[in-house]
Amino acid sequence: MPELPHISGDEAIKIFKKLGFLEVRQKGSHVVMRRADKGCVIPRHKELAIGTLRSAVRQAGE
Repeated sequence: MPELPHISGDEAIKIFKKLGFLEVRQKGSHVVMRRADKGCVIPRHKELAIGTLRSAVRQAGE
């Protein structure tokens, strides 16, 4: 996997929406996104840790 940039949770949500994911629900600062049978959880933080972003990408199957 290539090196990932440091981005905020809101930026990540925006990118996942462009990929066809929808915001299904939110509990606290964590947003659950879904597209067909794939889903991921993205925290709405100022800056996401690289491992957190990588995990969301893996969950989404991208």
